[in-house]
Amino acid sequence: MERIPILRMGDLLLVTIQVDMHDRLAMTLQDDLTERIVRDNAKGVLIDISALDLVDSFIGRMISNTAAMARVLDAKTVVVGMQPAVAITLVELGLTLTGVKTALNVEKGMALLGKNLNR
Repeated sequence: MERIPILRMGDLLLVTIQVDMHDRLAMTLQDDLTERIVRDNAKGVLIDISALDLVDSFIGRMISNTAAMARVLDAKTVVVGMQPAVAITLVELGLTLTGVKTALNVEKGMALLGKNLNR
């Protein structure tokens, strides 16, 4: 089964999505990520979507739901690398990604997580 790698960096988890997302892969990622948050006692999650050219409503909801699950598990989520076309699509679909912080790139996302975690 195809899986997206989740890397641990101290008390943060880094997810870099470098393949086209389909529904099954998105659900697997959601399950894997919530398990890793608990197992690693992660305080922050950075999701890099810079390789995604397209995000449909299901993937948008999955990102929002994953962030909500992380929040319940006491972890902050930042999504980075959103392409302009993806941002436009999400707005046109009416998906606000409630509770999801965004940053332009990994460096800014790490800084945002660090600030939110009082580092």
